[in-house]
Amino acid sequence: MPEIKVAIGGREFEVSCQEGEEHYLRSAAGLLDAEASTLNSQIGRMPEARMLLMAGLMLADKTAGVEEQLRALEQKLGAQEALLEEMRNAPKPEPTTVEVPVIPASVSDSMAEIAARTEALAAAIEERASVA
Repeated sequence: MPEIKVAIGGREFEVSCQEGEEHYLRSAAGLLDAEASTLNSQIGRMPEARMLLMAGLMLADKTAGVEEQLRALEQKLGAQEALLEEMRNAPKPEPTTVEVPVIPASVSDSMAEIAARTEALAAAIEERASVA
């Protein structure tokens, strides 16, 4: 079983851990050291047991806050998943009918007649212009 030296609050401790767990131990010790260092800077030097207790309580408080946030996010995620499932299971909406206005035949005939007259007038003007 490996023995690791860790520094917490300016003090060194020798701690045992399982093989391969060294990284996790150092990481946890780093978190505890950060809290202990904060305590030392705010309160000053204190007995080892009190420093470790206070640092542990501060970490526990942070952990409780994170767990509360996690629960809230899990509830929100559950609600979103339920809404998504409800939307997936909802019947498909009825197809929407789009009505396109149709130009009445009388208007089309009138436009064609106007176009024909315009072309006839243009031809007559061209004919007169070529004669002159």
